[in-house]
Amino acid sequence: MPLFHAKVALVTGAASGIGRAAALAFSREGAAVVVSDLHLTGAEATAAMIVESGGEALAAACDVARRADVENLVAQTVHTFGRLDFAFNNAGIGGALGMLHQKTEAEWDDVLAVNLKGVWLCLRSEVQAMQASGGGAIVNMASAAGLVGFRGASAYSASKHGVIGLTKTAALEYARSKIRVNAVCPGFTDTPMVASMLEAAPELADSVRGNPLRRLGTPEETAEAVIWLCSDKASFITGQALAIDGGLTAM
Repeated sequence: MPLFHAKVALVTGAASGIGRAAALAFSREGAAVVVSDLHLTGAEATAAMIVESGGEALAAACDVARRADVENLVAQTVHTFGRLDFAFNNAGIGGALGMLHQKTEAEWDDVLAVNLKGVWLCLRSEVQAMQASGGGAIVNMASAAGLVGFRGASAYSASKHGVIGLTKTAALEYARSKIRVNAVCPGFTDTPMVASMLEAAPELADSVRGNPLRRLGTPEETAEAVIWLCSDKASFITGQALAIDGGLTAM
């Protein structure tokens, strides 16, 4: 029997990249999946892939930086499927590269609103739904840049360090509700975000592959870690930030 038979998963930022790979992996393991993204067309495409493979999915538009959007998303999940068991808070943005003193206040606010406030808003609604269902597991998208500094990405790195702190705190606060909360910290991965970064700064190509394994990660590699952290195979793991970075942060 699949790992997540009769369970329900919510994935934000699921129109492409790691979010799409995770949504497909949740479905493969038997979960009904709510596929959410700011861009509804991409979410619908991911949901269609799940349905075509025999799974059950619902596409929904959501701006995770807006409280009403997030509350509506979780309410729609519970209304449609009756419960919420797993969540992968993946939605995020990179922001423009540049030295700290070159950042504008608006650029800083945009990155923190999506990457950190957005995760907090999602957690806030998800834990309440999971308490009603008797527990669950949540994985937040952090980054290798949440474990070490990342030159040229002060707002992004700060937001991802914040996600790890938020993850640890949520894990402590909701353990007695049988809700586990962990984070994944990918290094450079073959996603549209990294492709856009390299298009804007092609001189970074060598450093992007500068981990000990000398390659980009794949979305599926991070997705598999998300599935494992949500499964009973990781039942004694909470409050952790798992690096999936080819050894980058071990250097």
